[in-house]
Amino acid sequence: MRIPGHMLTTVLLFFYLFTSPSTAEIKSLEIRNDNRPMILFEKFGFTHTGFASIAISGVSVTSPLAQPDPSRLGFFLLSEESLIQVVVELQQNPNFCVVDSKFISLLFTFRDLSPPPQSSFNKTYPVTYPNEYSLFFANCNPESLVTMDVRTELYNTDDGSTKDYLSAGSTQLPSLYFIFSLIYLGFVGFWISICLKNQRSVHRIHLLMGGLLVMKALNLICAAEDKHYVKQTGTPHGWDVLFYIFQFIRVVLLFTVIVLIGTGWSFLKPFLQEKEKKVLMIVIPLQVLANVASIVIGETGPFIRDWVTWNQVFLLVDIICCCAIIFPIVWSIRSLRETSKTDGKAARNLAKLTLFRQFYIVVIGYLYFTRIVVFALKTIAAYKYQWVSSAAEEIASLVFYLVMFYMFRPVEKNEYFVLDDEDEEAAEMALRDEEFEL
Repeated sequence: MRIPGHMLTTVLLFFYLFTSPSTAEIKSLEIRNDNRPMILFEKFGFTHTGFASIAISGVSVTSPLAQPDPSRLGFFLLSEESLIQVVVELQQNPNFCVVDSKFISLLFTFRDLSPPPQSSFNKTYPVTYPNEYSLFFANCNPESLVTMDVRTELYNTDDGSTKDYLSAGSTQLPSLYFIFSLIYLGFVGFWISICLKNQRSVHRIHLLMGGLLVMKALNLICAAEDKHYVKQTGTPHGWDVLFYIFQFIRVVLLFTVIVLIGTGWSFLKPFLQEKEKKVLMIVIPLQVLANVASIVIGETGPFIRDWVTWNQVFLLVDIICCCAIIFPIVWSIRSLRETSKTDGKAARNLAKLTLFRQFYIVVIGYLYFTRIVVFALKTIAAYKYQWVSSAAEEIASLVFYLVMFYMFRPVEKNEYFVLDDEDEEAAEMALRDEEFEL
């Protein structure tokens, strides 16, 4: 069954405006034989001195039905406040063209293209009313195919001359990421000093944890430089490549460390069981796929045809990985409970169980906050305060790292090896209690 054009446009409006992040930088895009009724190019937070510069060339519109009407193809800006009114117009009149709506800020239609044979256009528009707008292209000619080269340049000029290519809610991100990178570099130094002071208690997992901190610090440094150059020049100058490289290594290391700690590797045992190896064999390739999806989403933008699919791939893979890393922790807790019934070391087993249960809660809390709470902040926060969600995510990550590294730090009397004979009887009673569950 074919979906009517106005219904498809309505769905696209809702999906794009509520799932796409505020993006920036100068972009040069190629549209080839595209029949989509709506194409989202950018979502940007403007101040009262913002500008939108659009340049198109090599324009070609073909249709097997009739000669396309150039006045029904055009670019416009749409705020979230005007979304409902536009959707109502589309629902009331199936033949209504969105470029005719009084609730949009129409920039130009293809009727304005020049010179003959009418294939190019270049103009800069001031945005005097501060808000977050989405830059759309609309094609209201049924089954017509559009080909064109598009260059977009959205920016603010708060001081009247210097261009800021970051959205109004993201202009603080370079400083934010740089501050957190300094914090993590200090964390790395502190972790090295702890390992040097307790060399006898250092295990291989501690080296991986140190590597994780280094990758996190480098990832933040590259993120800060990436945003800094985008803010000033509109292009990342190659820092985005380094950012994606370190982000990939950091994410793979993070999930690997959580899985290895959850299995007790290097603390409780020097080996991994087959089911634990399978978890790693699943998580690491999925993280490769998730990072590929993240790069496609970040570097191409919502104008590509498969942008929605890549978003869905990223979300699905992220959910699978988050679930997968929980299983080894649960397996270790169950294994310790079974062992406690036979080995006669109640105090030690109780300490291990308590530690693993605490780690389980910490991991769940971290995943919940960074996946749900941060998303909620991005959704409800005003466009000028979109940086708050990034700050909240970095603070939550830092707290998680601090707690995890404290719990499994290399000390001679680590909780894994605690054995207090005076508490043995109390420990046995606690282990007999069937309420000692997750």
